[in-house]
Amino acid sequence: MIGRVIKIFSDFYYVETDFGIVESKLRTVLKKQKQEIYTGDFVELEQYDKNSMQAFISSVKNRENLITRPKVANISQVIIVSALKEPDLSFEQLDRYIAHCEFNNIKPVLCFNKEDIENALDLKDKILNIYSKLNYDIVFTSALKKMGIEELRPILRANTTILCGQSGVGKSSLINAIFNEKRLRTLPVSDKTKRGVQTTRHCELIQLETDTFIVDTPGFSHLKFDFLLPADVQKLFAEFNGGKGICKFKNCLHTGEDGCAYENVIKSMEKSRYLSYVKFVGEAKQYEEKISKISIKHEAKVKYNKNKLMTKISDKKRNVSRKTAKQKLNMEDM
Repeated sequence: MIGRVIKIFSDFYYVETDFGIVESKLRTVLKKQKQEIYTGDFVELEQYDKNSMQAFISSVKNRENLITRPKVANISQVIIVSALKEPDLSFEQLDRYIAHCEFNNIKPVLCFNKEDIENALDLKDKILNIYSKLNYDIVFTSALKKMGIEELRPILRANTTILCGQSGVGKSSLINAIFNEKRLRTLPVSDKTKRGVQTTRHCELIQLETDTFIVDTPGFSHLKFDFLLPADVQKLFAEFNGGKGICKFKNCLHTGEDGCAYENVIKSMEKSRYLSYVKFVGEAKQYEEKISKISIKHEAKVKYNKNKLMTKISDKKRNVSRKTAKQKLNMEDM
């Protein structure tokens, strides 16, 4: 029996099948193989007990894609939910989500919630000016007043969609509005910290229609680019995809170097986008330094002997040769 993992809690995997949701555990052999299973995975079940609705997962089907934060497999698109107010919109945080979508080659849709809040409309023109020319789909919503919900439905249809964003931006409220019922717990933004309160504790795949799923994820505030090289960051920004030229230096990072062929591109970029780019390059540089140190440390443990690469033995671990030991004894006897 084939099913899809819709939720993982402790050691239990809740799998949606033609017979309903089956509570499943991982086969021991898969545990020994350290097989990872994520929300959204298609799995094969065996030893299904229709009375208890329990079974064992015996294998995992090939994935179309996988993102590790949040840990979800086989998704079509990501809807990045940001609040226009309460909490205040962070363009850097928004750019982080967009860049991670670009890295995973998954389509991002930008959703700006809490449109009903006073003075929130002031941001709309700025948002449209920055992101519409980058060909990202943009929708403005109010989960409270159910504004923009009907615009979301055709975007969601026939897709498996992650709703991601910081705590308090209204992801769970949007899902409740889409389903016209209170399915998920919600809490207001904290008056003390002015930050959202996390109500979602795990990734959960929720079926809206046939072949239409929404993945609700816990909010998280800071994704770092500490996993790729600085030169790769520009691939995550659509502005650098056109007008390519030859820079003066082969390793130019387009952060103010002399002779940079992207000078006009940088001038045309929105300031917030370029500041995000420079910030992400800085984080990638830290990763580059880290792997460089690891490489140097690794090289120090090897040596060449007669044109062959050999492992160096630490002086502390090297055994004294018989000849050296015999010489030492002869010296002591003299």
